[in-house]
Amino acid sequence: MKHVIACIDESRMANAVTQYATWSAKQLQTPLTLFHVLDEMRYPVNSDMTGNIGLGSRESLLEELAELDERRNKIALEHGHHLLEAAKNQAEEMGAEDVHVRQRHGDLAESLTALEDNLRLLVIGLHGAQTCDSDRLGHQIETIVRNIHRPILAVPPKYHAPTNVMLAFDGSDVSRKGVKMLAESPLFVGMPIHVVMVGAATADATASVEAAVSHLQEFRHKVSYEIRAGDVESTLHDIQQERNIDMLVMGAYSHSKLRQLFMGSTTSRVLSRSQIPRRLGGGGAAVPAGG
Repeated sequence: MKHVIACIDESRMANAVTQYATWSAKQLQTPLTLFHVLDEMRYPVNSDMTGNIGLGSRESLLEELAELDERRNKIALEHGHHLLEAAKNQAEEMGAEDVHVRQRHGDLAESLTALEDNLRLLVIGLHGAQTCDSDRLGHQIETIVRNIHRPILAVPPKYHAPTNVMLAFDGSDVSRKGVKMLAESPLFVGMPIHVVMVGAATADATASVEAAVSHLQEFRHKVSYEIRAGDVESTLHDIQQERNIDMLVMGAYSHSKLRQLFMGSTTSRVLSRSQIPRRLGGGGAAVPAGG
């Protein structure tokens, strides 16, 4: 069975990531895996000190430095275990019944790629350990979104159980696929859905949005929609504020304004100013699949 996987680190994002991941796993009725990666760049397995030691230096100094690295790595590993156990306790207190913990030493994006076949939904914080006290996004988010072809939930520091959702729709093939997935996903059962297209309200645009709305309604979703001209970033933000939207669903891999929004500099502003979770689709998908 595929799992919801939550990336847990030492930042203050860990609580919100655990809470959103637990909510998602319960909605999807799937196991939850809490995942911690010990960064190989910060904690190398074998440190080669030979280039830093001059001729005549004592061999014992090399051994001492190696021992210090080994102790540092061991402490970091133990700290990771404690983080995972704390997150597991939190998830179980929220009602999660099938919770697993997993730890790896290596690169985060590569480690997640290796787990992709067992991944139903990835939950990550918008900010990492080095950026959680600023408006800057975690430095690994873009790499992960490019490499992971599964749905991703990028969450803000504070948890709020979602009760409604907004779909950023641009009429592309990716957006239409996202509509299908959104309609069929257990994650959004019972939630009102607001479909938004940013641009001119042409006949083609209106027909495209109305087709998306019709498909969502076939699955008994309560749906509203609007087409609004303006800048993509500011327009999505304004509508989210006006309607008190709890979650934004958007694609990440279309050759469209939404791709530019996520992969371009605009995305950093949209996501970093966000106080709601963003659903980002991988592999051409805008939202999590129901299966």
